[in-house]
Amino acid sequence: MDLQLNGKTAIVTAATAGIGLAIARRLAQEGAAVTLTGRDREKLAAAVAPQTDILINNLGFYEATPFAEIDDDAWHRMFDVNVMSGVRLSRHYFPMMLRNNQGRVIFISSEVGAFTPPDMIHYGVSKSAQLAVSRGMAELTKGTGVTVNSVLPSATRSEGIMDYLRQTAPQPGMTDAQIEAHFFATYRPSSLLARMIEADEIAAMVALLASPLGAASNGAAVRVEGGTFRSIL
Repeated sequence: MDLQLNGKTAIVTAATAGIGLAIARRLAQEGAAVTLTGRDREKLAAAVAPQTDILINNLGFYEATPFAEIDDDAWHRMFDVNVMSGVRLSRHYFPMMLRNNQGRVIFISSEVGAFTPPDMIHYGVSKSAQLAVSRGMAELTKGTGVTVNSVLPSATRSEGIMDYLRQTAPQPGMTDAQIEAHFFATYRPSSLLARMIEADEIAAMVALLASPLGAASNGAAVRVEGGTFRSIL
């Protein structure tokens, strides 16, 4: 399928690995000129220089911390990285898109934007906030060629998440396959996929939303979470 991205420009934050890298590769394969940034503030600031048709707000991090131990600094850092990084870039590019009557802004949220995990409440709050920002911005696009959406992945295979799961494995000596199976049986029993999602699977959905073919999706929280949510809406 031709996603009609030839000649488009895109910025993907946190694009040196994982979901961000997969998205950048997919957009480039579809013909877009892609600017990649990492977590460095200077790189993010430099990303503001070029004009862009597509902004993918992917920068973020997660950590498991008991609620009573999440101090103010941890809350502020989580919000600054996961929410404000996307807000700042969107504040710059979104008005340009509206003036040009074309553009795409996509926030990479998480399944925990819809339910807050008790072991990482500050992370869940940050991902819920992304959904609110995305929907609010979408309300400003009425009648234009601009769309703003968010994507909700479930646990996506990466070295980082596997390291995390190895550290929390219930028994020593478990294989990665056993650890993954335990995670889904214990923490995501409603998952219909019952396995980690691959980054390329997330990237495929993002590429569609970023393309002219995805114009009818606006203000949406698009699930790419393997059927974990049992609600029909």
